[in-house]
Amino acid sequence: MTEAYIVATARSPIGRARKGSLAGVRPDDLAARMVRAALDTLPALDPARIDDLMIGCGQPAGEQGMNLGRIVSVLLGLDTVPGTTVNRYCSSSLQTTRMAFHAIKAGEGDVFVSAGVESVSRYGAGASDIPAAFNPVFETAEARTAARAEGGAPVWADPRRDGSLPDPYIAMGQTAENVAQVHGITRAEQDAFAARSQQRAEAAIASGFWSRDITPVTLDDGTVVAADDGPRPGVTLEALAGLDPVFRPGGTVTAGNCCPLNDGAAAVIVVSERIVDELGLTPLARIVSTGVGALSPEVMGLGPVEASRRALRLAGLSIDDMDLVEINEAFAAQVIPSARELGIDEERLNVHGGAIAVGHPFGMTGARITSTLINGLAEVGGRYGLETMCVGGGQGMALVLERV
Repeated sequence: MTEAYIVATARSPIGRARKGSLAGVRPDDLAARMVRAALDTLPALDPARIDDLMIGCGQPAGEQGMNLGRIVSVLLGLDTVPGTTVNRYCSSSLQTTRMAFHAIKAGEGDVFVSAGVESVSRYGAGASDIPAAFNPVFETAEARTAARAEGGAPVWADPRRDGSLPDPYIAMGQTAENVAQVHGITRAEQDAFAARSQQRAEAAIASGFWSRDITPVTLDDGTVVAADDGPRPGVTLEALAGLDPVFRPGGTVTAGNCCPLNDGAAAVIVVSERIVDELGLTPLARIVSTGVGALSPEVMGLGPVEASRRALRLAGLSIDDMDLVEINEAFAAQVIPSARELGIDEERLNVHGGAIAVGHPFGMTGARITSTLINGLAEVGGRYGLETMCVGGGQGMALVLERV
């Protein structure tokens, strides 16, 4: 079977939802810009040769509705390029990369665009339009009341509206509290991890790493956005320790030790070995393997564990072979036990900071982390990298890359 190579990436800065730098940009427009930016690095590749343009999106509704993949291909003037939209929540654009990988391996195409976008700012006019499952700030009053009624005990399942079935998309912060309780992850450990994420992101900004990873976006008024909104210089443990828990009375998850709500888009171009040879392209990385897993929705944050084990097993590699590992930082409460279970060396984990600092636009994150991982491997001269994340609803996903 032919190999699948990543030959280009582009990712926007990540804006804070509602009040951030990209709040005024439509998601379809933002996604189109990143796809165009990635394709522009490949002048030898005729975009008409794209077999499919696949976009991941966590909430494909409103301005993110209909079929974003097809909308973006038309926005780019690529009427003959088909498009589709995929939802595996936080790993949506990692799923589209997986689909490109599988299609190339199956001999069903040679050129694929794997992209992702999320614009929480454009969900709707009010906070109630933002799914409570995603963020502590916008958690529903009913969920808070239920948590208080339980006296701070774990909320292992929220009933559907008719009360008949458990809901796999319970508030993600509740699942983080569950993981912290089951695995004994303290508030101090979570705050220390969050501080480290911010400090590493700050160092990566100073070194120029993030400027190499980010494709600037020019707004309608001419303003150029070239940096993520999220990183907070000078974050201290003392400041984080002063924040109140937001999901459960007496809990451990705060706005400081979990990811914020965000806007952003990213794109990855995946091609076959034949296209690399024919066009004389220089690959950035080879896709070695992928893996998915599932577990109880109430502890969804542990999803990276089984997914990573599956991807590593398929690759014939171990965690010790990974020069860098990127675990999406949805919550410090879930990254810490996942990393421990997998035996990941802290010095190889999220070395430039993660989503707690830079942000987590749900549909974008898979493709964003792929870009960050490739650039990180190039920076340290590493060979293998692992990307993994938990997924709302009780899933996990992982990808193994080889820098070439």
